[in-house]
Amino acid sequence: MKRHAQVLLLVLTGVGLLHIALFTDLYLRYVKEGLRPLLIASGVLLTLLGLAAAVLDRRADAHARHTHGHDHATAPRVAWLLFLPALSLLVYAPPALGAYTAAHSGTKAVRQQKRFDPLPATSPVPLTLTDFTTRVQQDRTLSVRNRTVQLTGFASPAGQGGGWYLTRIIFTCCAADSQTVKVRVYGTEVPAPNTWLRVTGTWHARGTLGTRSAEAALDARALRPMAQPVNAFTDDLPLTPS
Repeated sequence: MKRHAQVLLLVLTGVGLLHIALFTDLYLRYVKEGLRPLLIASGVLLTLLGLAAAVLDRRADAHARHTHGHDHATAPRVAWLLFLPALSLLVYAPPALGAYTAAHSGTKAVRQQKRFDPLPATSPVPLTLTDFTTRVQQDRTLSVRNRTVQLTGFASPAGQGGGWYLTRIIFTCCAADSQTVKVRVYGTEVPAPNTWLRVTGTWHARGTLGTRSAEAALDARALRPMAQPVNAFTDDLPLTPS
């Protein structure tokens, strides 16, 4: 890879980061929202470094022509592959994590919780997958018994036994440290993987409610397809895409 190509790679990477962080929500596929300022700063820094290197190289070339010198320094040919991720940020961003990742990753451990706020009287009650799971397995007041709840996530296959899970992938920092939370869904046909859904139903009575023996599962009464929310990689109630 020639020096000019190295400079171009710096600029493309910087501009690509600025593109996904300033003008789209694509960065949320890879990092948490709080890291957006760092992405913008990195994009600015890489772009400025590339432009500065271009100016210095131009001056060096002019000096070399006057002194009849030549620069034969090159990087390994494999370095050309670095252009692929740089261009993908501008042309075709890699897809978000989904059902395949969920099927090959462990389920996020549910932390111990001693106190639970009463559920509102509204029906259905919107809950996150984590809140539903925690109440099913730890809430001794049995607040979800006979309550209709609404959960949001995407469909992922349950494996060899058939069936499916309503799933969310959660970023602690970025895609590299993602974990999944899943709720088994009964009473419906298996949706296409990665389909985002609002599922309304009641706890599927298996095990003793309020203990670890209780399955985090739902008897579905209604499924409604929806667009992927902006906050897809949290386990928060969904935000409307901008």
